[in-house]
Amino acid sequence: MVTLDIISDPICPWCYIGKARLDRAIAESGLDPFEVSWRIFQLNPEMPPEGMDRQAYLAAKFGGPEGAERVYSQVRRTAAETGLALDFDAIERTPNTFDAHRLIRWAGNTGHQPAVVQHLFQRYFEQGEDISDHAILLEVAEAAGMERAVVAELLAGDADRKTLSEEEQAARRMGVGGVPCFVVDGRYVLQGAQDVATWKRVIAELAGAQGGEAGEAQRAP
Repeated sequence: MVTLDIISDPICPWCYIGKARLDRAIAESGLDPFEVSWRIFQLNPEMPPEGMDRQAYLAAKFGGPEGAERVYSQVRRTAAETGLALDFDAIERTPNTFDAHRLIRWAGNTGHQPAVVQHLFQRYFEQGEDISDHAILLEVAEAAGMERAVVAELLAGDADRKTLSEEEQAARRMGVGGVPCFVVDGRYVLQGAQDVATWKRVIAELAGAQGGEAGEAQRAP
């Protein structure tokens, strides 16, 4: 298996698109060479813990509805082409995602990370839910198969706050300024929501390389 670190934020629409494209490439190629780990990045690291009104956020970031529409029209169109139905109108609040990232980290320790990440994307982009709300995060954890009581106890404390903060700072020092960012085998970086064809080529190259290594091992005395 080849490590694939995906640096992302669950309120980043391009991250959801990038995940969907990667999933489709894996499904269509019939090969999955990756050991995936989802890593923290906050689009809005200064967001108040309680988040903020969505319209106020759009006004501050894009200058109002018109500016936001110019940006999100392309996102909406690309998402639809990818098979995703994003409902930006359903989103009433832009959340602080730090606790969502904590949940993603814990899910990685229990083997539930793929399901948790998918649920977070769907709850935010398709249902417009506030994924900073602990009640929502507990529902996500339970739906993914995690122990609700354990997650509730962790959310109530400061578990992994320092570790995640340091991890995000390290990513920014490495030059990560936007997401998604895919790091293959700890060495090769793919920035942005790569298309399905690109991922198929990467998967084919990895499969060929792994096949060659297996052949060399069999020929070794």
